Amino acid sequence: MSRVVADNTSSPSPVRDDSVPFYDRREVAMEMSRADTITSPTLGQLLKCVGDMRKEVTGDETPVHQALDINAATTIDPRSLPFVLSFSHITYSVKIRRKFTLPKFLLPRAASDGETLFSGTKTILNDISGEARDGEIMAVMGASGSGKSTLIDALANRMAKGSIKGAITLNGEQLESRLLKVISAYVMQDDLLFPMLTVEETLMFAAEFRLPRTLSKSKKKLRVQALIDQLGLRNAAKTVIGDEGHRGVSGGERRRVSIGIDIIHDPILLFLDEPTSGLDSTSAYMVVKVLQRIAQSGSIVIMSVHQPSYRILGLLDRMIFLSRGQTVYSGSPSNLPLYFSDFGHPIPDNENKTEFALDLIRELEGSPGGTKSLVEFNKSWQTLKRGNNSQTAPITNDGFINLSLKEAISASISRGKLVSGAAATSNGAASSPSSMVPTFANPAWIEMAVLSKRSFTNSRRMPELFGVRLGAVMVTGFILATMFWRLDNSPKGVQERLGFFAFAMSTTFYTCADALPVFLQERYIFMRETAYNAYRRSSYVLSHSLVSLPALLFLSLAFAATTFWAVGLDGSFFFYFLIIFASFWAGSSFVTFLSGVVPQVMLGYTIVVAILAYFLLFSGFFINRDRIPPYWIWFHYLSLVKYPYEAVLQNEFEDPTKCFVRGVQIFDNTPLGAVPNALKVKLLDSLSSSLGMRITSTTCVTTGADILQQEGITDLSKWSCLWVTVAWGFIFRILFYLSLLAGSKNKRR
Repeated sequence: MSRVVADNTSSPSPVRDDSVPFYDRREVAMEMSRADTITSPTLGQLLKCVGDMRKEVTGDETPVHQALDINAATTIDPRSLPFVLSFSHITYSVKIRRKFTLPKFLLPRAASDGETLFSGTKTILNDISGEARDGEIMAVMGASGSGKSTLIDALANRMAKGSIKGAITLNGEQLESRLLKVISAYVMQDDLLFPMLTVEETLMFAAEFRLPRTLSKSKKKLRVQALIDQLGLRNAAKTVIGDEGHRGVSGGERRRVSIGIDIIHDPILLFLDEPTSGLDSTSAYMVVKVLQRIAQSGSIVIMSVHQPSYRILGLLDRMIFLSRGQTVYSGSPSNLPLYFSDFGHPIPDNENKTEFALDLIRELEGSPGGTKSLVEFNKSWQTLKRGNNSQTAPITNDGFINLSLKEAISASISRGKLVSGAAATSNGAASSPSSMVPTFANPAWIEMAVLSKRSFTNSRRMPELFGVRLGAVMVTGFILATMFWRLDNSPKGVQERLGFFAFAMSTTFYTCADALPVFLQERYIFMRETAYNAYRRSSYVLSHSLVSLPALLFLSLAFAATTFWAVGLDGSFFFYFLIIFASFWAGSSFVTFLSGVVPQVMLGYTIVVAILAYFLLFSGFFINRDRIPPYWIWFHYLSLVKYPYEAVLQNEFEDPTKCFVRGVQIFDNTPLGAVPNALKVKLLDSLSSSLGMRITSTTCVTTGADILQQEGITDLSKWSCLWVTVAWGFIFRILFYLSLLAGSKNKRR
């Protein structure tokens, strides 16, 4: 890869050139101001430093990028535009069930508010306060169960409304949920990625979601390539992510990809839940090194970490130690030795500071008094520290310009941060911070196109999934075709036709059960992406529906072609194909809806099989509609199998000239069916004289209309049954959408 160098950096007055990528237009300004003041680099400046981490850790020479800033004439010092995320008195409690021991009036203490005889409250976070600034990494540390992830979730607005007490402000202003979704990103502890997409494709799809439509395709690609270099993923760019069954990138590379898809739009706030969990020391260091550069580009980075190494500790700017939901230390890593020395437990010179702190905290947690002494000492130490700072270094001399949140966001966007906000601010002045950035970066039709393309790409690389489904349909069709080979028009043939149709229609629904794991596997990817407005939930539902149609169309054609002529069916093949396609559509929609409600695959399969069995029972095959008890008739009309079953029967028996029972055949399926044919003719003559009408052995006794009448199929026409089946598919898609609205908030209660 060739080295990218700016050709005209010597020009004293840069000229604006729209051909230069949007994220490169900040570099020269930063270089020009570096001689006068130490500034925090923007994302464009990071592009020329992307090789540092790899050279430090692995010695790999990554090409250095030199970018050109067209807006270099800016006169604002980036460090005079700070973002400060402040949180004070954060408290979070949950209700827990407690074992029944003694009645409430015999308990030694009075129950607090919200407690009952069988439940109590447990405080997860207790009066947590602190602040985080742009350009810095704040790490939340503590033992398992100390409340690290809960605090990150609270700051990232991943808690149900009203469950958190306290104040969270950005530049002194309360953060609206809508605004926070747009200006922030949250990286989960688990790497939730599509396994068969490459690193480059994964980041490119993220760019399509999060970057505005006004940005050209070429600029989005340049943004992705720059991010790949920034994350140190150049050597793995063309490698698939992989999963248990497919070899892919390493664990550290997966974690960096997870970070990359959430910072593609250059957010102001970045939250990470244990980004180094499960990684070796080198990979963990590389991840935190990337986070340091993201922070230096003007972002606030807040992460939870269990036990950082010595090298990672040197990259952190602020730390909060938690113990059972309470703060036992808050400050810079460099102040840890002084803090514990003042507490009476100095840190030995040859020991890791964080390991010593965590060991001491665990020791105190096991003591009778717990960490109460350390919590109280932290409060007094912080008060003393603030007092000393106010005397020696007044806040008014820190060089920062006090800006409102609206002004800070506007200035940040003008410097290239928060790419999705550029389109909104270019349309005119915004009246509030929330209106400065769009809720979604792209219109719904673009989201649908990108979602469909991603789904097709991922599915195309796993052809075995569709192959198994097609094989199941073809095998079922082959068995049915050979079992019901060339049915005749006798009374037995009629009964066999009824059995074939009932089994065939129910089979189309059962084979749709394999759609159940599809959304269950994507559920957490969907929740992560929609939690921060990567796309609309409605776009996902529509895209999910459209993507499923080609496969359903092919399966329907294969099943219809395999069975129609082999079984010897009458009626229209085209309608037979349409009703099978509608059945696959309704069945797929039903299973998709269940996947949005049921969280586990095995539980989902159990429910699908049970409900489909009920649908078949009430379809009208085993018992006619007229014989169904009144208190169960409602289930008959809810049965998905009823409508395609009645449709194919009408398609088969609608010809009024076709006869299915002639003369002596009326004795078939009765005890008289075994008597000799000559005796049947005599019985027929006797019956004719009794009825006063001539009935011969060739007289048509039962037509298709008579069969439909006997089966109780008189309510709807075959086309009405087709449209009802299609409508059921749309109803279940709407229910799927509502289940996503209700169940994908991705927030704790």
